[in-house]
Amino acid sequence: MTTVKILAPDGRPFPPARRRGALALQGGGGVPYDAADVYGEHMAAWRPFLWSPDGELNMFRDRIVSRVRDLVRNDGWASGTVTRILDNAIGGTFRPLSKPDYRALRHMTGNAAFDASWADEFSKALNGRWRTWSNDPGRYCDAQRHLTLQQMMRLAFRHKIVDGDALAILHWLPGRIGPGRARYATTVQLIDPDRLSNPQVQFDSQTMRGGVEVDDFGAATGYWIRRAHRGDWFSAGASVHWDLIPRETGWGRAIVVHDFEAERAGQHRGGAGVLTPVIQRLKMLVKYDGTELDAAIVNAIFGAYIESPFDTELVESALGTSTGLESYQDQRASFHDERRLMLGGVRMPTLFPGEKITSVAAARPTSNFRDFEAAVLRNVASGAGVSAQQVSNDWSDVNYSSARAALLEAWKTLSRRRADFGSGFGQPIFDAFAEECFALGQLPLPAGAPDYIEARAEYGRARWLGPGRGWVDPVAEKQGAVLGMDAGLSTLESEVAENVGEDWEEILEQRKIELERFRELGLPVPSWAGMQPVQTAIQKPEAQ
Repeated sequence: MTTVKILAPDGRPFPPARRRGALALQGGGGVPYDAADVYGEHMAAWRPFLWSPDGELNMFRDRIVSRVRDLVRNDGWASGTVTRILDNAIGGTFRPLSKPDYRALRHMTGNAAFDASWADEFSKALNGRWRTWSNDPGRYCDAQRHLTLQQMMRLAFRHKIVDGDALAILHWLPGRIGPGRARYATTVQLIDPDRLSNPQVQFDSQTMRGGVEVDDFGAATGYWIRRAHRGDWFSAGASVHWDLIPRETGWGRAIVVHDFEAERAGQHRGGAGVLTPVIQRLKMLVKYDGTELDAAIVNAIFGAYIESPFDTELVESALGTSTGLESYQDQRASFHDERRLMLGGVRMPTLFPGEKITSVAAARPTSNFRDFEAAVLRNVASGAGVSAQQVSNDWSDVNYSSARAALLEAWKTLSRRRADFGSGFGQPIFDAFAEECFALGQLPLPAGAPDYIEARAEYGRARWLGPGRGWVDPVAEKQGAVLGMDAGLSTLESEVAENVGEDWEEILEQRKIELERFRELGLPVPSWAGMQPVQTAIQKPEAQ
């Protein structure tokens, strides 16, 4: 006798019915966690596969990224969300402020010359060199000589939040140095993340993950980069060739800069941008928007047709050929051909006896559209890490407290993204440039200072500045900043960087210039010069 077994969807035999019923009586399918229930009506069909970090993303990366890009290109909500993140996290002034760790250098070398005064002088020299290089009118910081470094940073960050990866190659091009040309050989080339892939589109292996060569510990050692994008039909020959670019030189100078937001340990590629978790809902909203717009257009059109009591074919088939009927239809046609009455360029309808006009109204209920749209946009805002008002640009339903609370929550995510991008993408570029300045002898150093390679972390420490948070209520929030500094809870450097996005020393130097100019012109020094006590929102109680 042949035994037949009925298998469950996962390929395993069903448990005995009696035991399944007994387990069900215990609640939760007989497991201590509802999340592990496999028999309940809500959880039985929910059995996602347990993927590896690279396996769950790399094979689907191209499909995900192409869909996200299509939304960002064609949908205003998606494009606006990306723009809000870019403008608040990076803006147009993303740059480092050198902060050498003079305490660590002094401890490492025993040289007392590494003090706060030296650190200040070193920082000003390196920051000035960086400004010269990154904003060179000749754009020699860019291998393509098209963008300033701030613009390249913004573009790289856009790739990171849309595509999931930010990728660049650092070139050493001394041939560009010369009078009226480049001053430094360090050059940055942005790479489209699509070009980072396994040669000949092979499957991932133990040592190759999404185009990234890794060692036994999973550390990246090199990157396989196509010579051209696979969509460049004019570079079809180059698009089928890959080059293995080392991660760094033998002494640790970065060659390839690869930054992505890792969500799991052992992950080697990005690909899941900020819109990936909400892409399905965004696409649904796009369709709903289009459907409602079509309905509104149809509702705006007055559709009408002429209804006649007779139809030639139907009547003839029922009654046979009728000379009278044919004559009636001929007279109708002749009537409408001859009577083309016009009034102000508009034809006046004139009906033949027995005809009537019937209109079509494309009525459509749209009362719930606004609520549905708002719910989807809140979902998008939550997934993207910004406030709902920043996505919709609708601030009509919030007050000061709710607006400030929403912006503060969003600011935490934006600040974290800026810091991650600064350390993951900006810092290797800053280190490479500082190393060249060090080699050229352009930085002040005490006698016996170690080489840059020996103390890269100490010399290259930097704080990355972006756009300021701004104020919802400038008066109240600035008064609060002053109170915080007076109480020792904050510093001028922190307040200026967070709220204005500027260097506090540059602001103080500019204030000095302005005050000296007031005195030179014999003008009274204004109150904002700090000559008078600041009036804050907290007042001492009057004596009773």
